[in-house]
Amino acid sequence: MLFPAPLATTAAALRSGTLDLSRYIDELCARIEQMNPQIEAFLPEEDRRARLQQDARLLQARYPDSANRPPLYGIPIGVKDTFRVDGFPTQAGSQLPSDLFAGSEAESVTLLRAAGAIILGKTVTTEFAYFEPGPTRNPHHLEHTPGGSSSGSVAAVAAGLCPLALGTQVIGSTIRPAAYCGIFGFKPTYGRISTAGLIRCADTVEHIGYFTQDLAGVALVAPLLCSSWLAVTADRQPVLGVPDGPYLAQASDEALAAFERQLALLQLHGYSIKRVAALQDIEEINRRHTRMVFAEMALVHTDWFARYESLYRPRTAAALREGQEVSEKEQAQARAGRLALRTVLEAQMAQNGIDLWVTPATTGPAPHGLDSTGSPIMNLPWTYTGMPAITLPAGRAGNGLPLGLQCVGATMADEYVVQWVAPIADLLNHGEKG
Repeated sequence: MLFPAPLATTAAALRSGTLDLSRYIDELCARIEQMNPQIEAFLPEEDRRARLQQDARLLQARYPDSANRPPLYGIPIGVKDTFRVDGFPTQAGSQLPSDLFAGSEAESVTLLRAAGAIILGKTVTTEFAYFEPGPTRNPHHLEHTPGGSSSGSVAAVAAGLCPLALGTQVIGSTIRPAAYCGIFGFKPTYGRISTAGLIRCADTVEHIGYFTQDLAGVALVAPLLCSSWLAVTADRQPVLGVPDGPYLAQASDEALAAFERQLALLQLHGYSIKRVAALQDIEEINRRHTRMVFAEMALVHTDWFARYESLYRPRTAAALREGQEVSEKEQAQARAGRLALRTVLEAQMAQNGIDLWVTPATTGPAPHGLDSTGSPIMNLPWTYTGMPAITLPAGRAGNGLPLGLQCVGATMADEYVVQWVAPIADLLNHGEKG
């Protein structure tokens, strides 16, 4: 249930006209009609094909000259249903009345539209971007989760139902599902993509991310969404840092064995790898982050939960109740802790000459069943600190499901991260095929 859908080459073909936009939309709609009933990545929509063809005609009329077409001309995108999108209801994976979530379109969506993208549809999310899963399945194996909370977005891109989709991350909701589904997931530095127009989960760590099948697609979208994106040249191999200790030990034996093979491959090709004792207090970091997220969720949901508590699913309701008990002092300490931890990690990078931290993207392959979206603990400290992170597809587990390598850069080093990981991704891809 996997089709190639590379963003960069598709965008170039649509801009030039070598790929006919109307025919391309028909092909994607046929694929959705065939595959979405099994994968359930997109929320249902009546007359999707007719709406998209109308959007395509308007776009063609606006840009008749291929030389003037914007970078994402005609690219159909999936949008997680926690983003407000003009013309679409917002449900946020919940049973609450959708009119509660009405408001201006998400700024990130508007930016992509301005770059020529058209909205393919809303994608399934876990309830309020937390842990209560939706019905979406992993396109690599339908009996396994695709991860969450950006479940529909990642499954849509992995299956080839669209070449680009938006997600979010407050713990591991972009990096983890990208690894589970064998594609690229990019979460820029905290604040580089505006969260305006999003049904918020936890402001202090609310990140927007996105998914593509190709790293060139990640690079194409980054300057369109990320504020103050710079043209840089990464003209050397990055030095890679491994955060040894209890954080790394959270991964399964299988994930760690695969990680060591990945490191050996990179070292064979000239990469310098430095092992540094880091994140020694990971249990406390995990606790602080989780309690802070719960407290901020409870604040967002104060009025809604008071009125519609019975409509919330159990795990979400439990998180909100715990969040209500977190004191302002504890919240302040958690927020201060994230800045302190970032300072420590970036000092370790500077002291050891490290450009990128590398780790397993997940504790292992996607779990069996749909009751859980898997553990985000390998992503948590990097989200807590707001550092930029990207998942690179990195081979397969023993059961044949994908694994990922997580690469993390210093704050605001996103431009270098995207360039540095390109040859790493090529090596991992070659290693998998070899």
